[in-house]
Amino acid sequence: MPLVDDLARDLAEGERYRRLLKAVRTLVPCDAAALLRLDGDWLVPLAVDGLSSDTLGRRFKVDEHPRLQLLLEAEGPRRFPAGSRLPDPYDGLVEGMEGEQLEVHDCLGCVLRVGERPWGLLTLDALEAERFAPHDLDILQAFASLAAATVSVADRMEQLASRASQEYQRAEIYRAAVETAPRRLLGQSAVLRKLLDEVRTVGASDLTVLVTGETGVGKELVAQALHAASPRADKPLVTINCAALPDSLVESELFGHVKGAFSGAVNDRRGKFELADGGTLLLDEVGELPLLVQAKLLRVLQSGQLQRVGSDREHRVDVRLIAATNRDLAEEVRKGRFRADLYHRLSVYPLRVPPLRERGRDVLLLSGAFLEENRSRLGLRNLRLSADAQAALLAYDWPGNVRELEHLISRSALKAMAKQAKRPSILTLSAADLGLEPRQEMPPVPAQETRRADSFPVPPRPLREAVDDYQRSLIAAALVRHNNNWAAAARELGVDRANLARLAARLGLRQTTSGS
Repeated sequence: MPLVDDLARDLAEGERYRRLLKAVRTLVPCDAAALLRLDGDWLVPLAVDGLSSDTLGRRFKVDEHPRLQLLLEAEGPRRFPAGSRLPDPYDGLVEGMEGEQLEVHDCLGCVLRVGERPWGLLTLDALEAERFAPHDLDILQAFASLAAATVSVADRMEQLASRASQEYQRAEIYRAAVETAPRRLLGQSAVLRKLLDEVRTVGASDLTVLVTGETGVGKELVAQALHAASPRADKPLVTINCAALPDSLVESELFGHVKGAFSGAVNDRRGKFELADGGTLLLDEVGELPLLVQAKLLRVLQSGQLQRVGSDREHRVDVRLIAATNRDLAEEVRKGRFRADLYHRLSVYPLRVPPLRERGRDVLLLSGAFLEENRSRLGLRNLRLSADAQAALLAYDWPGNVRELEHLISRSALKAMAKQAKRPSILTLSAADLGLEPRQEMPPVPAQETRRADSFPVPPRPLREAVDDYQRSLIAAALVRHNNNWAAAARELGVDRANLARLAARLGLRQTTSGS
């Protein structure tokens, strides 16, 4: 069969798993199939066929899903009675059954083992009560060995690729940390895969990394992944939000203080640098640091030595620094609000986290993760999205990025629950529940440039003439304020005096010598 040929082929992990599901659905016709990998106490979908797209973003806690738990405990394939009262993890997720509960259907599955350990599950669902026959269990039993070989090959190829780059151990640490974290860098888009590749590359080094991106894109998750991929993974990752501290406390928080250094300093206290010694320090919103503290931070980065506030004693620290900001630090340097030497120290390896609007269908995977969290929190059998809700999520521009999506799902689920006359077992969120406006083709007018567009009069003359009149009035007003002093007027208007003179001549304004 084609699947046997695939064992010797160099295929992407996702494609290998999709072919596996296609093969099993050919042998045992069904309406939905899924391959799930066991990750500690969780089952993580790696491939689905016949289930909604957001299923790939979910993580099923084994002890919350008795069918999955029984399949893991079984020695071979198991078929559940059509009328089983056990809740099904795919309630409402089978394509073509939006929001409908799988009251009576056919379901079977089996555990996949690599060696002696359970690797995960293969599950099949049919919407008809008697779709599967007894011999389908035998077919699935035989197929399970081939499926186990497929996942074993995928694991082996991943290991070989890591060893070829001499980073196998670090890559394993990275994957384990990212995939088992409560929040993970989830997605399949090209821009996210590129980011993860860069995280893997620079994570194994001690280079200082500057993580940039809009608010809510997940910069802290990137920092966690960088730390997990580093040789310092077993040491602390310490985070400080520079924007959340008053200027008077930033230095103490970073470098510590001694007793009596200032009012309220009743004891010696270590700062974040000392707490992170041997590990990693994340300076979140680093662009908010005062210039005075920036100079002291630069000294620590250059020498590895610091002084606590109020002390002359030097403390040596060994810290890998990661900085994160939603500001354009290069522009801040040009405006004199950030030190150029510190900027170059921090941006040894810059990493840009893409905004959610650039990540395409990743929004549905992320939604699946948030839906599953809220399903558990609200005590539902399932929480899902309708087709129009999925379309609305894909069409929205996400100015608040992943954080906005998380809050939207939580808020919408809570409001939709409150509207129900009786507690549902499956709750489907519609586009109306989300209340999103579709992506705008043109960028909105900034708030500071504020008037309604329809309140502006239609200009009675060409735009160039209107602009000339406006410039002429600005220059004339500046000259009046400065008693016809052209140098002072040029400074006020932010232009070079010679350029101002040339512009004035073109506009018909005469330059006098008095006051110049």
